Amino acid sequence: MATRYPTKQTQTRRPRRAASGGRGSGGGADHIPGDFRRGNARRRGTALVLATAVVASVFAARLVDLQAVRGEALADAALSQRLRTLEIPAYRGSILDRTGQALAVTVEARDVTADQTLIEDPAALAVELAPILEVPQDVLAHRLTGEKRFMYVAKGVTPETWDRIRSLRLPGIFSEETSQRTYPAGDLASHIVGFVQGDGSGGSGIESAFNDILTGTPGQQTYERGPGGRVIPTQNLSSIAAVAGSDVQLTIDRDVQFSVEEAIRGLARRSGASSATAVVMDVRAGEIVAMATAPDFDPNRVSQSTEDERRNRAITDIFEPGSTGKIITVAAAINEGIVDALSPIRVPGRLKRADKKFKDYWDHDTLHLTVTGAFARSSNIGMILLAEQMSKETFDLYFEKFGLQQDTGLELPAESKGLMQPPEDWFGTIPFTLAFGQGYSATSVQMTSVFATIANQGIRVEPSIVKAIVEADGTVVDTPDAERSRVVREDTARQVMAMMEAVTGDGGTAPQARIPGYRVAGKTGTAQFVDLDCGCYAGDVTASFIGVVPADAPRLAVGVFVHQPQRGRTGGELAAPVFKEVASYALQAMQIPPSGKRAPTLSLTTG
Repeated sequence: MATRYPTKQTQTRRPRRAASGGRGSGGGADHIPGDFRRGNARRRGTALVLATAVVASVFAARLVDLQAVRGEALADAALSQRLRTLEIPAYRGSILDRTGQALAVTVEARDVTADQTLIEDPAALAVELAPILEVPQDVLAHRLTGEKRFMYVAKGVTPETWDRIRSLRLPGIFSEETSQRTYPAGDLASHIVGFVQGDGSGGSGIESAFNDILTGTPGQQTYERGPGGRVIPTQNLSSIAAVAGSDVQLTIDRDVQFSVEEAIRGLARRSGASSATAVVMDVRAGEIVAMATAPDFDPNRVSQSTEDERRNRAITDIFEPGSTGKIITVAAAINEGIVDALSPIRVPGRLKRADKKFKDYWDHDTLHLTVTGAFARSSNIGMILLAEQMSKETFDLYFEKFGLQQDTGLELPAESKGLMQPPEDWFGTIPFTLAFGQGYSATSVQMTSVFATIANQGIRVEPSIVKAIVEADGTVVDTPDAERSRVVREDTARQVMAMMEAVTGDGGTAPQARIPGYRVAGKTGTAQFVDLDCGCYAGDVTASFIGVVPADAPRLAVGVFVHQPQRGRTGGELAAPVFKEVASYALQAMQIPPSGKRAPTLSLTTG
């Protein structure tokens, strides 16, 4: 049987060596032949030299690559990590009233930022920042946690707020200079001025229409940032100055505007109306002195308002003017030589036209009136009898010449041109209802402009609301003169003005509009209100009064309009007293002297 291990006779035994490495003891490598030891040393030396050369070559190649080949790129990359470029915001131009008082301004603000990599305890920082920024701690902690080198913590804080934060010396918390739009007068003239959106552009009103003029050109600042975010003053610090936007100066008088807004807010509240508007216009220049809408909104808190509240109803909402539109009918008939102010007109109690029987707002037998009497007493039938003596094309031309069916020229967003069918589509009762202000729609500004045209001796001046542009260097650029066009002859305008005075006199529909010391001319209106949901007359009305003061030397046209009142119904009852309130204040504020002549007396009846 073969054994698994070799026998003693076949094993090779090595002689035992002493544990010490002494000479002759066989310790160390002395047992290796001398020639072999000398050759191995040379080989090791050669290998070491070669290895050192290879390593040196690698380092040399790497050094050449870093310094010569990619040195500039790497240096730029390192610098770019330390450099920060900020946009310097350009201050948005202000919006001013006609006297230079601010309605919208831009003020200094700060954006609070964070370098999350420098913040060790986000929760602790959130506890300190929360009461200052008025932001919940958990929201702040989330914004402060992470590995981002830049993160917005809060935007648009006041310089005072940032000073409180800076005094805490919180690690990783910085700020950037920015600006904030503010409206010093709150909701005053808010529908005219408008508001600024989150991206800094205008959202409505003048802010939107003149956005390019108000917006300046941003600047730029580049600086090198050291540890902790501090600025290192090096040659890499550079900046390009921002250029501020231009100011827009309006024709609005802030004090008159305030008075008008207070008046129509009270009107809407007392009458339970869905809305109310008022317009004050300088008849000579066509300038809007005040334009107000109720309800209104505060542009400082625009997010708390609805789109409906932000609508400038004086230019966007159209309505059938009713009896205030009769001024166009009488002016056209007189200007065409059909009648004059004292021409007789027989007004029956009913008038059948196009299978419909028309009536006046009060029941009466046949009346023998003058044209002035038919106008002053607001007879629908009398207006029909005048209008049907003109061709459709001639009648339509006067609507166009008075500025209806077209933009007013204010250039504000969402302005409506109104609605009116062309003459070729005047079928059925349309030609007759147009005569007394129904069957077409217009805006508050358009209708006030019609009366301003008559007051300005028959010359229409295109309405305007911007007086001048003030550039960043202080240069004042006046707006171009408004377009002017003659609508009716001067003698026609004079007769119509006298007829309008009869409206506020004894026997007229608006004695409530009289102002002590001033002659007042005007016209009431009570029109059926069109319900857009059904496209029909649902029982509500628009009540209005548009007047001119002083009637002997016209300066102001004032229109007051109240929609869907629930308490009260006629223009004489609701709008005329507010006209008196608004016009009285404007006359005093603008230092317009009282009337110097007595009003003419025109007979309302014949015989």
